[in-house]
Amino acid sequence: MKPYLLSIGAGLLVGVIYALMNVRSPAPPAIALLGLLGMLLGEQAVPIAKRLLTKAPVSAYLKTPECAGQVLGPQAVRKDPEGQA
Repeated sequence: MKPYLLSIGAGLLVGVIYALMNVRSPAPPAIALLGLLGMLLGEQAVPIAKRLLTKAPVSAYLKTPECAGQVLGPQAVRKDPEGQA
C-alpha cells in the first residue's frame, strides 16, 4: 500500500507545481495512463514470446510475480499459506 500512497503523493505534488507554474500537464490523464499500461504490457511481451518459441508454459508464467506482480502489483500474486509466492 505504501508505494501506492507515495505514487499518488508524487502525482499530487507535480500537479501542484504545474498549477503554481500555470502550465497544463503534458498529456491528458487517460492518454498518460494508457501509455503507462502499454509500457507495462510491452515489458512482458519479450518473455512471453520467448516462452511461446520454446513451447514453455505461458499461463504459469502469467501468474508469477515477474509477470502478474509487475503489471498488476504485488497484491495480484496469490500466496500459499506459508506466505511464499
